[in-house]
Amino acid sequence: MKYKVLLLSLLCITVSFKQAFTQNPNYALLQNWAAHGAKVDNADSIPKPLRSADKQPHRANVFFVHPTTYTAAGAYKTSANASIADTAINNQTDEKSILFQASCFNQNSVVYAPRYRQTHIMSFFLPTADAKATLDTAYSDIRAAFIYFVNNLNNDMPIILAAHSQGTLHTARLIKEFFEGKPLYNKLVAAYLVGMPVPKQAFTQCIPCQTASSTGCFVSWRTYLQGEAGEAYLKKEPDNSMQVTNPLTWVSDTTLAESKLNEGAVLFAFNKTLKNICNAQVHNNVLWISKPQFAFSFMVKNKLTNYHVGDINLFYTNIRTNVAVRLQQYYKQYAKL
Repeated sequence: MKYKVLLLSLLCITVSFKQAFTQNPNYALLQNWAAHGAKVDNADSIPKPLRSADKQPHRANVFFVHPTTYTAAGAYKTSANASIADTAINNQTDEKSILFQASCFNQNSVVYAPRYRQTHIMSFFLPTADAKATLDTAYSDIRAAFIYFVNNLNNDMPIILAAHSQGTLHTARLIKEFFEGKPLYNKLVAAYLVGMPVPKQAFTQCIPCQTASSTGCFVSWRTYLQGEAGEAYLKKEPDNSMQVTNPLTWVSDTTLAESKLNEGAVLFAFNKTLKNICNAQVHNNVLWISKPQFAFSFMVKNKLTNYHVGDINLFYTNIRTNVAVRLQQYYKQYAKL
């Protein structure tokens, strides 16, 4: 009898454990946010060279959707979507994406970044229908987190959308569902949709940003070494069909922006900015850069041609500066100083 009771108890625990990992996240819980205004997290960090003695006023909230950090080999065979309670995945997210990417958007702003049942990196190589199903699961979490953010956390503040890689796919869907033709569009400072192809005409109202101070618009780029044609899928894209913004000039013409315009990358050590590390030039559907140059860079042996991992990091300080510029213009437009 005792054995049956024990077996039943264990069964109940197992079922509860499984449900805890498969149910929709509750975004009223701080633990389900990688970054949140009510807790200290890596998105609050500022590289030492960029810190100011003056406290910056809170003028906007950032909704940041992190890239794929669910990459463990073979894990997708067990589950195509990550558990938001996986400590290893969360640590990877917090120590890499939240610290080195989300933090560059905290200029005058508070960053919110939900944990979500992200799709495994291998899902991008599945048949379209299968990939869509796992991406839909991930988006359902982003959607729920965004609704909670708007209704309970944003307090009618201007909104900056920011994302990288997988996060860009989900954030583009947010724009279509919640901003296009909706009152919330008037709250949009800008959307930084980085690391995935975004068609120039992806949206009807939210058009590509034309200048460094444009608002209510989006910027996007994918970073490759100069001269690199890109992967097979990239070569199939119609010429000049994707939005490519030069993050050194914030325009989309093909003029080469010299490396002296690069205000500082944040790559290996968070508290060290690397100025003049590379140039940048729009080329067809991608952003071309020169091979990054910094002290002892000759000792870094790599044959990288796709700088996807550095899409944001290589232009960290320029992005940070641009956030402040667009915010200033937004407040001028809406006279809410």
